[in-house]
Amino acid sequence: MSIPDTRSSLPSLYIPHGGGPCFFMDWPDEPHMWDQMGAFLRGLGKSIAMRPKAIVVISAHWEEADFTVTGNPQPPLLFDYYGFPAPTYQLKYPAPGSPALAQRIQDLLKSAGLPANVDAERGFDHGVFIPFLLVYPEADIPIVQLSLKAGLDPAIHLRAGKALATLRNEGVLIVGSGMSFHNMQGFFKGGFAYPSRQFDQWLESAASQSRADARNAMLEHWADAPGAHASHPRSEHLLPLMVVAGAGGDYAGHKIFEGEVKGSVISAFSFD
Repeated sequence: MSIPDTRSSLPSLYIPHGGGPCFFMDWPDEPHMWDQMGAFLRGLGKSIAMRPKAIVVISAHWEEADFTVTGNPQPPLLFDYYGFPAPTYQLKYPAPGSPALAQRIQDLLKSAGLPANVDAERGFDHGVFIPFLLVYPEADIPIVQLSLKAGLDPAIHLRAGKALATLRNEGVLIVGSGMSFHNMQGFFKGGFAYPSRQFDQWLESAASQSRADARNAMLEHWADAPGAHASHPRSEHLLPLMVVAGAGGDYAGHKIFEGEVKGSVISAFSFD
């Protein structure tokens, strides 16, 4: 599904990053389990009419006491997954960082009353390099990673996104990397089709609200939604959506991908 270029700003996106290095290994028992998601990610970069000058990625796999942004000009890869085949620990994604953008993000967050730090050493976790090996495989666009804030308060993450919204007019693509359904029992055992569908329908309704205040109020209280706790026993894979929605301003979100893994529904959203 193409993402329209209707303004001079880039969209803000919430995308799934799969399970570990799932796109770069064989799954003998279910060889096509990740095909839908992989195909979506491979086509995503081409669907965005404007080529980003830089990318900010909020990954589910980094939490800090305060919002923290990577300031490393040449970020290494953090292979923060375990028990996978040896070749998956040899993947490379040499995208540059951007200390200047990291500083700008820190300044924007602080101006919004949100304490923020820069980590000059940290690299990219797999919530960044795994999907972006598919989205922009050339690794030639600077990427800065932003952490979640400990406590996982949805209202604070919505505020953070609102603080960063101006970056969209500066050629910066804002991407939340998580999973709209993230229950490991569901992935291993299946049987979560109904609650995942319930929650996905609610999530689409929330994201597509035409007024930002209505959308944010719904997302802030996501835990009250049908199927919420079955879909997210812990909310770290959902919270990147809050940042992306906050950065969406007054533009309604819309679903740009829907697929299934072991019967559970997983979606992606764009605010443009």
